Amino acid sequence: MDSHENALVGADPAIDAVVIGRNEGARLAACLASLAGQVRRVVYVDSGSTDGSVEAARAAGAEVVALDMGQPFTAARARNAGLARAMAAADPPAFVQFVDGDCMVQPGWVAAAAAFLVAHPQAAVACGRRRERFPDASVYNRLCDREWYTPVGLARACGGDALMRAAAVTAAGGYRDDLIAGEEPELCLRLGRAGWQVWRLDVEMTLHDAAMTRFGQWWRRSRRAGHAFAEGAALHGRGPERHWVAETRRALLWGVALPVAGLVLVPWSLLLWLAYPAQVLRLSRRMGAEAAFFTTLGKFPEAQGVLGYHLARLRRRRAGLIEYK
Repeated sequence: MDSHENALVGADPAIDAVVIGRNEGARLAACLASLAGQVRRVVYVDSGSTDGSVEAARAAGAEVVALDMGQPFTAARARNAGLARAMAAADPPAFVQFVDGDCMVQPGWVAAAAAFLVAHPQAAVACGRRRERFPDASVYNRLCDREWYTPVGLARACGGDALMRAAAVTAAGGYRDDLIAGEEPELCLRLGRAGWQVWRLDVEMTLHDAAMTRFGQWWRRSRRAGHAFAEGAALHGRGPERHWVAETRRALLWGVALPVAGLVLVPWSLLLWLAYPAQVLRLSRRMGAEAAFFTTLGKFPEAQGVLGYHLARLRRRRAGLIEYK
């Protein structure tokens, strides 16, 4: 038994939280308050905030890690920095609750997830129901809320909020620092290859504040998803999981191939363009008209993200962050 697993000995496992953020303001204060009484200590990793987030975190009792902004920032890098601080303590945690600074952790979530990990020694990750805090503020917030609603049980991946077995994540090498998006599914894939499991529980986990009220925000977020699909497929697409290969191909089919064909193959152009309303009608049967419309439209920014990733790769350039707020 190593020193990390020693934290599991006794009545309760040692649980710390790693919170990441930049200029989250009141959302960060709410996040830190929601962790009170649920974890032993909180490590807050700040990425160049200018709104007083560092001072607010310290006032709330969190340990603060300020990232060196001379290096390219990614959420993955921030999470790794927080994990390293937690694990460097004299009494490292058995479990770490990762949470984004724009989320509030629901009462009872950490205890429920920890009990699950204790009872299931092959589980490295437990995540639950993430909801949008203000789903009716905009159609884009509603789309996010729907996106978070995924099946309960064994899962392929988690999102930014999850309780993780510290020893498993450390042994896997943590998150990939260089990924600007999609770092959580990539980590979960590597954990799965090492024999670990990821579970989604039927428990309320976090409230997320997307704060998306403009079409441009939704477009940038969708473009970031396309970038993540392309990079994930480039990294692991040839493996047995075919990681994000289908998602990348769908983005290119609907966002590039069909529009180009519709412009070039003039005799068939009307038929080709009719594929889009037909796709919306088909998807509407299982997800509703609103989600079907934006899922279909979203293939255009996703394709932009895919092409942007490959263009940067050809130029041997590192892609910059794609932020939507």
